[in-house]
Amino acid sequence: MKQVLSKDNIFLNEQAGSKEEAIKKAGEVLVANGYVTSDYVDKMFERENISSTFMGNGIAIPHGTEDAKAAVLHSGISIIQIPDGVEYGEGNIAKVVFGIAGKNNEHLDILSQIAIVCSEEENVERIIHAKDQDELIAIFNEVN
Repeated sequence: MKQVLSKDNIFLNEQAGSKEEAIKKAGEVLVANGYVTSDYVDKMFERENISSTFMGNGIAIPHGTEDAKAAVLHSGISIIQIPDGVEYGEGNIAKVVFGIAGKNNEHLDILSQIAIVCSEEENVERIIHAKDQDELIAIFNEVN
């Protein structure tokens, strides 16, 4: 069973010149680590065009459209930490971009877990300033 969140999926101190670049990075991590096919990244952009995946509090959660399910091989999360932030449209700045892919209906569980962690502003600050992957994974393990 492939881990939904592993150290290989977490990139710290990244920079992105645009939200498109941030989404692409989040998607490419999922592709590189065998969670999705490359088609999924296109579906992430399609989903973003329908409505923004910026969730507030410096958090964005790009993911594929409903019809992207065929491109998902395993449920997974990528985390791109962008301490300087990236413009995510309408004056919103994302400092953490979670790329998510859910097999079957697991994307709802993944979304709710991220929402629970990120509902605490203190957790968001810890994620933005995490110095290593273990620290970031520990934040998620605390809520389980």
